[in-house]
Amino acid sequence: MSDWGWKRYVPVTVRRKKAGKAAARAARSGTALSPVPPSRGAIAKTFWGKAWCRNLERYGDFANRLPRGRTYVRSGSVIDLVITPGRVSAQVMGSLVYRVQLRVAKLPASRWKGIALDCGGSIDSMVALLQGQLSGPVMQRLCRAGDGLFPAPGEIGFSCSCPDRASVCKHVAAVLYGIGARLDQQPELLFELRQVDGGDLLAQVGTRSPASRKQPPKSRLLDVASLGEVFGIELAGMPAEAPARAAAAPPPAVTRKPRRKHREPARPAAETVRKPRSGKRR
Repeated sequence: MSDWGWKRYVPVTVRRKKAGKAAARAARSGTALSPVPPSRGAIAKTFWGKAWCRNLERYGDFANRLPRGRTYVRSGSVIDLVITPGRVSAQVMGSLVYRVQLRVAKLPASRWKGIALDCGGSIDSMVALLQGQLSGPVMQRLCRAGDGLFPAPGEIGFSCSCPDRASVCKHVAAVLYGIGARLDQQPELLFELRQVDGGDLLAQVGTRSPASRKQPPKSRLLDVASLGEVFGIELAGMPAEAPARAAAAPPPAVTRKPRRKHREPARPAAETVRKPRSGKRR
């Protein structure tokens, strides 16, 4: 203990050893921890993780405690972090293991509906959405301050078992950054945390007009008449107007056998009737 009743600073190497021991104890008791791995440089490296961290740094309410939180999460001090709908439960290794609870408000239905209407027609794939592979305007709309996916400070409640009376202690700050690191691996957890269904953004795809949908190039289309020519059959539903080349082709000549002339059967030759000779033979 220090002279002021606070726990003395624990070096990073000591915290890591303690974190390893805590994980081993949890494993022996049948509890699997979900730590945030230590890292160097940027805490988050993918689109959604970076966007989460930028959202945190935009708010002045968090600014004074965020640097200590970055140090803690980079050193591997967040030994457990679990995201569930509207809640984050975590354990952070300091001089002791401190338990942190975050409560994130559900995204208002009106805001979510506005996001879906603005972006739904431009999102064809859930994979592209989770990987952040969408157009710039769409991603800006999803991350827009005030009416985007990310929570404002007033939508986040938190508590920590440490004695620090600051509004955001370093353990809470570490967990806030830890969420960004976790979204690198599981971006779908952002939608779960805000209690919305990411599939709703795909529901608007079917409402686009047929003219706006992509058609295959004409070079890859084979008309019905051509199919009939290839297979030598007449296809049902063939259009009334056949292609020019089909109309121009003359019909095959039909050879007819000459008609046989009707012959009357030959009449038998008339029998000659011999008259008996009169008189005596001489």
